Amino acid sequence: MKFQRRTLIAAATATVLCSTATVWAQGDPVKIFNVVELSGAGATAGTMFKSGIELAVKDINAAGGILGRKIEVTNMDTQTNPGVAKGLVVRAIDDGAFAIFGPVFTGSILISQTETRRAEVPNFTAAAGALVTQQGSPYIFRTGLTQVNSMPKAARYIAQNLKVKKIAVMYVNNDFGKPGRDAIVSALKTYGVEVVADVSTEVGQVDFSAPVVKVKQANAEAVFVYLNEEESARALRELRKQVWDKPIVGDVTLLGQKVIDLAGEAANGVVGHTEMSADAPIAGIKMVRDKFVKAYNFVPDHNGIKGYQGVYMLKAAIQKVGKFDRVAVAKQLHGMTIKVADEPGVLMDVTFDDKGDIDRDSFLIEIKGGKPMVKEILPPLGKG
Repeated sequence: MKFQRRTLIAAATATVLCSTATVWAQGDPVKIFNVVELSGAGATAGTMFKSGIELAVKDINAAGGILGRKIEVTNMDTQTNPGVAKGLVVRAIDDGAFAIFGPVFTGSILISQTETRRAEVPNFTAAAGALVTQQGSPYIFRTGLTQVNSMPKAARYIAQNLKVKKIAVMYVNNDFGKPGRDAIVSALKTYGVEVVADVSTEVGQVDFSAPVVKVKQANAEAVFVYLNEEESARALRELRKQVWDKPIVGDVTLLGQKVIDLAGEAANGVVGHTEMSADAPIAGIKMVRDKFVKAYNFVPDHNGIKGYQGVYMLKAAIQKVGKFDRVAVAKQLHGMTIKVADEPGVLMDVTFDDKGDIDRDSFLIEIKGGKPMVKEILPPLGKG
């Protein structure tokens, strides 16, 4: 009798598994989750990233999906809290996530990626912090450049184009700002540029009068600003208030549309390197910019476009593997080059290395008349 019961249970279980496999094969939606900062200090970055992902999902589904399956996207708000982010990633995995996008903030993805690694779920992030891909997870993939790839380009511009010999560095004291500060200081040293003021600020800081005083007292020839978006705008306004008339240089966060909108006239004249710009003279990026404006009534920043690209990176890898296998897709992405000719949605040719970092073209930007103007397209770091 016990043998018969065990046999019936085994048969029933096999039937359920067979039915599940059949439903999966017949085209149930593939689930992806946005686990991003929709409130708190990271709301600007997280909302942009989410919007880009949703736009890409809409476009892919309209074109028939991936291997005949539509994408289903669920949004979760980390509140810019690493502990909340980790809990939401666990919930997303329990809910059957094929892939997870986010968090965007380095401090959160450093904590939450332990869960996607444990569950073998591909995890895409727009975080720039160098530490993100140094943890050894084979399931972490960037949709943008790491600080290690960005800062040498910024330093080269400061030394060779601006002819600066002494510079002040103003950075945010968190898991994003500190490694960024280390990367730019190291790159500047390579070009013989001396850092004469090393100014730390805090997340959410409102008053930038004291940091700007420190910058001015150092008699620097330029200042490099590396803060979150809202703080970047406050720093720019304070620099102009204290009549700073020397070059203000930055990387991607200083040059985004949100900073320009918040800083107003204070943003004009700012220059620097950015990994992505909605104003790039590239047909695919112009198309996505127009779609953003139509869908959301705002111009995307770098995170918005990186969110869009990220879904197409996942799509390209799935199609290359030929099936919905999370482990195989992650393996495929390592060392993979995705060309616009094969997958237009990636917008720019991109190559992943063995850590999940990417290399591709990026841009030199100057803010003029409240608009970012592309001065030059820079080749991938691997091509000099």
